[in-house]
Amino acid sequence: MLIWLDRLPWIWLLLLAAWMAIAPITPEPHLVEKLRLLAQGALVRPLDIFDLALHATPLLLVLLKLWRQRRAPRP
Repeated sequence: MLIWLDRLPWIWLLLLAAWMAIAPITPEPHLVEKLRLLAQGALVRPLDIFDLALHATPLLLVLLKLWRQRRAPRP
């Protein structure tokens, strides 16, 4: 099911994750802003929830790929 993730090169996934985590740099990265709103309980607007999902997804894919590689049987 997630074979496409296994085939995706690490460099592209890491670059995308880094880019989405810090974009836009000023005044505050969206991911930081949305996580702060989530911690405060103020993440209620649909656009903010979508923005959090958009900026966090590449990081979640990195974690998922790492988890899949760690549990894969060794030849």
